[in-house]
Amino acid sequence: MKSDPAPGGARPNVLFVLCDDLGINDLRCYGRADHNTPNLDRLAAQGTRFTSAYASQPICSASRAGLLTGLNPARLHMTTFLPGRPDTVAQRVLHPEIEQRIPLSIKTFPRYFREAGYATGFIGKWHVGPQPGPAEHGFEFVHFHGEGRQTVPSEAEGGKAEYELTRETLRFIETNRERPFAAYLAHYTPHIPYSARPWLVEKNRGAFEPVYAALIETLDDTIGLLMARLEEWGLAERTIFVFTSDNGGLHVPELRHARVTHNTPYRAGKGYVYEGGQRVPLIVRWPGRVPAGRVTDAPVNNTDWIPTLMELIGAPAPTGLDGVSFAPGLLGGDFVERPICWHFPHYTNQGGRPSGAIRDGAWLLIERYDDGGVELYDLAADAGEQRDVTHREPERVAVLRAKLDAWRRAHNVQYNRPNPRCDENLFRALYRDFDPSRFDPRTADAAEWARAQAWRAGMDEVVKQAR
Repeated sequence: MKSDPAPGGARPNVLFVLCDDLGINDLRCYGRADHNTPNLDRLAAQGTRFTSAYASQPICSASRAGLLTGLNPARLHMTTFLPGRPDTVAQRVLHPEIEQRIPLSIKTFPRYFREAGYATGFIGKWHVGPQPGPAEHGFEFVHFHGEGRQTVPSEAEGGKAEYELTRETLRFIETNRERPFAAYLAHYTPHIPYSARPWLVEKNRGAFEPVYAALIETLDDTIGLLMARLEEWGLAERTIFVFTSDNGGLHVPELRHARVTHNTPYRAGKGYVYEGGQRVPLIVRWPGRVPAGRVTDAPVNNTDWIPTLMELIGAPAPTGLDGVSFAPGLLGGDFVERPICWHFPHYTNQGGRPSGAIRDGAWLLIERYDDGGVELYDLAADAGEQRDVTHREPERVAVLRAKLDAWRRAHNVQYNRPNPRCDENLFRALYRDFDPSRFDPRTADAAEWARAQAWRAGMDEVVKQAR
């Protein structure tokens, strides 16, 4: 079906809220019983909730670059966080030298909206290069504190400037409420390091990680403030409200945080091409247009947002993008079926290894670049990726590997080179003797947590020596 702009020809507003490391399992409407998210649950009930929404990369800068450009991070050569992790002696292969910014020659999110007559506002975390920044790329209103933001939790504020960012977003909306606007609110929540209001920590003392749960509740409260003000100003019916995350939740200990979250039922988390790193929460509300109370398992990717939003607002369809519009499906029609591919040639602080992946239908194939290994999972029967079925499906493996290889060549990706300084003992200790992708923080016993902490100390030491 063809998508039409809002009735009467009035173009809808867009409020796009992006969180930082929020996992698909972190909201109660996604099944997380020990987290309190009444406002996000209400947003989901008033709109459509996606259970197979994917990041274009399982790590921050690369995923944001995909979202802001509609191009796959592999094509952009921005395939990990900026500025990137140094090579270590524990690596079998070396990282490629990545781009450190999105050049102005590449059209980004705000320019599409400005050409359509929209006011554009950026609030929060950029993290796709210090220059050119959000203003140079076309955002008219900018509230930007850099790539990390911590505040002292109090009556007026949370631990990651959640209320400050919300106030600035509402200031932009109020100023531009008489014209169509596109607000891009990029929270720093819940990225480590974090803290939260003490009384909320106490309220959530029974949660898996009480401080994290309190942080999520604070985030949820600010979503409620946005929803209430849109209602008060008569803008809710005319605003496409998008809530999502840049990548999966952090499932291993890191920095001073002994535990953070879990991505049940999915494997691993941030920094991995397994489902726990790639699947993200996604809720879309547009009253009267996007079906309310719907849950869909249709796979979509965050590179799809520019073409999707352009179709929803009735603007010309962009050309030359990797993302495709899922506006017809969002409005109740059919979703586009296509393979989704990833190229992630990096070791990560979370224990991820250089890998590629392709999801085609219910099948997910993963290639490990440092040892040539291949894994195949039937996500319909094994969403947690516990049963590798490569031995049962040799023909399917061959077909999917060929598709992934063709996609890499078409995108002119960067490849790894062998590391002549690799210490095989360290490689084995950090990536094989203890496989952090199989560490399940929800079910781990004391001995497994001790192994995870020892692994973290070893990883930190290797990275420290490389700096």
